Amino acid sequence: QVQLVESGGGLVQAGGSLRLSCAASGRGFSLNGMGWFRQAPGKEREFVAGVNWSGLTTHYADSVKGRFTISRDNAKNTVYLQMNSLKSEDTAVYYCAKAGLSAATAHADDYVYWGQGTQVTVSS
Repeated sequence: QVQLVESGGGLVQAGGSLRLSCAASGRGFSLNGMGWFRQAPGKEREFVAGVNWSGLTTHYADSVKGRFTISRDNAKNTVYLQMNSLKSEDTAVYYCAKAGLSAATAHADDYVYWGQGTQVTVSS
């Protein structure tokens, strides 16, 4: 059974930084792509960033390019999302997800397992 547990969310001022972590249990972490999604109140869930199995290929939503960085440590079964230059529009619940394939993918349907989410609130 795969479990994904996010941490690192919180309240931060605009322009600040946060680093989210997602610890995965279960087998096969290093074989699969991982991703971060977010959902703001009243809005649909949206893709934020994805990383392939090796960590060498990444994919970002246009809204976070140049500000967010996704990375992974396969030895620790953990994926990270470094968020810099945060804006009020980044406020959302952030979800970690494990893909059913090895690539970095932006499509929510490619993800099989999801975490419970962590709240990120950016005050202006």
